[in-house]
Amino acid sequence: MIQPANRVSHVKEYYLQRKMKEVAALNAAGRDIISLGIGGPDRMPDTTVIETLCAEARKPSSHSYQLGIGLPELRMAYAGWYARCYGVTLDAATEILPLIGSKEGILHVSMAFLNPGDAVLVPDPGYPTYTSVSRLVGAEIINYDLTAENGWQPDFNAIERTPGLERVKLMWMNYPHMPTGAPARRETFERAVEFARRHDIVLVHDNPYSFILNDHPMSLLSVPGAKEVAIEFNSLSKSHNMAGWRMGMLASNAEFVNWVLKVKSNIDSGQFRPVMMAAAAALSLGDEWYEALNAEYSRRREAAERVMAALGCSIDPTQRGLFLWGRIADSEPGSEALADRVLRQSRVFITPGFIFGRNGDRYVRISLCAPVEKLDEACSRIMQSKKAENL
Repeated sequence: MIQPANRVSHVKEYYLQRKMKEVAALNAAGRDIISLGIGGPDRMPDTTVIETLCAEARKPSSHSYQLGIGLPELRMAYAGWYARCYGVTLDAATEILPLIGSKEGILHVSMAFLNPGDAVLVPDPGYPTYTSVSRLVGAEIINYDLTAENGWQPDFNAIERTPGLERVKLMWMNYPHMPTGAPARRETFERAVEFARRHDIVLVHDNPYSFILNDHPMSLLSVPGAKEVAIEFNSLSKSHNMAGWRMGMLASNAEFVNWVLKVKSNIDSGQFRPVMMAAAAALSLGDEWYEALNAEYSRRREAAERVMAALGCSIDPTQRGLFLWGRIADSEPGSEALADRVLRQSRVFITPGFIFGRNGDRYVRISLCAPVEKLDEACSRIMQSKKAENL
């Protein structure tokens, strides 16, 4: 009997993909579900980005294969973006690698640095793909705790006492943090770089949310010496409304970039030239783009806070990013039970925190990727369901 590779049994279909199939089936049955689960921006990129895409796509020379390292114009645009917005100097020729999305880059980096049996430090709560990809490459996962009491920041004193630390090859971080919205802290970045250097660990920082409802975007690579041990991912998915375009990048020292490129060049054949030129146009947008983007997300954030209140959840007002993270009431049995009840009774899909790790089970997450009108309707539905329960 034919069987799949062992790695297939080590992972499940991504929860949100699986749940969205259920939501689609409910919508097909006429249930009209309001989805607040996925962090996929619902607004358009800037018009200059669309115009650049169309103009480049009309050129006969635009439709051939491209190099995996991407167009020089795109790498220069990424370098300019980092210099302007983060104060970080990058060599566009050797220290930047465009990616077909950061999620895909997680696999590339894991394959470039991890052998079967190596250990990986993964945050709990944290992005589930850090865990699933580590399993796919045969690495041992060692979770490090993030807690509300510690501002969802790593406790490096506790990590130093972790059994098996000597086997750790790679550590994942993500600030502003998904799912909790904890902001980046300079002292956390400095401590992380010092820790990674001392233990010969590759520190990978995932940074797609730094422009959303955040006045002070910060890059891990701004810490002196970080580039020697660290890789940073970034993306246009959230900051420029280009999630479906799959425009991500990583930055690091030239040697790390070259190792990842060796893997990537054997997996994909580069990106579509018009998409890369359009991304370069997006990266040239000025402060007015981010101001308009955040003005809309600020309105949505206020509406999402009303949804959290209707759910009986409490929130930390210092959160940043594209989501709102709320602690559920003590009377609730858990995040999955609450999310399923709200979907069933109120026809609103929210994300249960348990999917991000054990430390997320008393929380739920709401996406800001829905208009204020939809968020307000979701709030109304939840309040009506609660009223009906009390009749």
